[in-house]
Amino acid sequence: MTDTTPALPGWRHVYSGKVRDLYEPDATAAGAALRERHGDVVLVVATDRVSAYDHVLSPGIPGKGVVLTQLSLWWFAQLADLVPNHVVSTDVPEAVAGRAMVCRRLEMYPVECVVRGYLTGSGLVEYRASGQVTGIPLPAGLEDGSRLPEPVFTPATKAVVGEHDENVPFAVVVEQLGEDAATTLRDLTLAVYARAEAVARGRGVILADTKLEFGVDPTTGAVTLGDEVLTPDSSRFWPADAWQPGRAQPSFDKQFVRDWLTSSASGWDRASDTPPPPLPADVVERTRARYLEAYERLTGDALTV
Repeated sequence: MTDTTPALPGWRHVYSGKVRDLYEPDATAAGAALRERHGDVVLVVATDRVSAYDHVLSPGIPGKGVVLTQLSLWWFAQLADLVPNHVVSTDVPEAVAGRAMVCRRLEMYPVECVVRGYLTGSGLVEYRASGQVTGIPLPAGLEDGSRLPEPVFTPATKAVVGEHDENVPFAVVVEQLGEDAATTLRDLTLAVYARAEAVARGRGVILADTKLEFGVDPTTGAVTLGDEVLTPDSSRFWPADAWQPGRAQPSFDKQFVRDWLTSSASGWDRASDTPPPPLPADVVERTRARYLEAYERLTGDALTV
C-alpha cells in the first residue's frame, strides 16, 4: 500500500478498506471534545491507494484521495435539495487535510444502489446472456456503450471482503429490506442519477452508471446518502465527444491501470495467486491526469494536489 494510517489527534484508527481508512473519536480529552461537538461521527479518509481485480496496487496515484473527497463534497452540494448526506464537517487534522470528512455514523443498508443509463460492464454481460439486467428486460440489439431507453435500478448485494458484489433483482431487495425501504432506495437512486446525469452532460461528460450507498441517520431517522458519491471510483464517466456505442469507451478512471495489468507488458497472470507487479510511472501519471481531468471537467475548477 502507498499510504500508512497516520496517528491523528483525537481519533482512533478502526478500519482500512482498499481505498479508505476509517477513524472514530478516541478515549482522550480531544476525542471527548469531538464527540461533544459532533455527536456519533467517524472520520472518513480517502487515501491514494488504487485497487484493481481485488488487489491493492503499488504505488498509489498521487492526489487521488484529494480528488475523491473534493469531488464527493462538490456532488453532495449539488444534491443537497434531493437527499441529505452524512457530511458533518471538513475541519479535519492537518495530516489528512483535503482528503477527509467528518461524517455522521449511519445505519447502512446492506445494498449497493446501482443505476445504469448506459449498457456496459457486468450489465452488458447479463444482457448478452439473457436480454435482461437484474430481471429487467431490455430492447434487442443493444451494444457495449448503448444508451438505455431510460435509466434502470440494478441493485447488488454487498459481498464479504475478497468477493464480488452480486447483481440481484429488485424483488430480492424488497425481501431483504421491505417494500417501503426498497422503493425509497430505488427512487432516491434514480433521482440522484437524473440530476447528476444532467449536470455532467452539460459539462460534456456522460455519466454511464454509478453506485450509491444509503443509510438511516439515527439522529433524524432520515434516509441519508453516505460513503463517496459520483467519483471515478464509484461511477463510469465518459467524454461525450468520444462516445461511440459498439466498443469500450474511454473513461475518466483507472482504465489505464486495468489495461496495463491485463497486457503482456505487465507479465502478470491474473489467474495466479501472485500479487500484481508495481505500476510503471507512466501508468501512474496518466491515471492521475484522468482523475484530475474528471474533477476539472465536472466542477469547472482546477484542483492543485
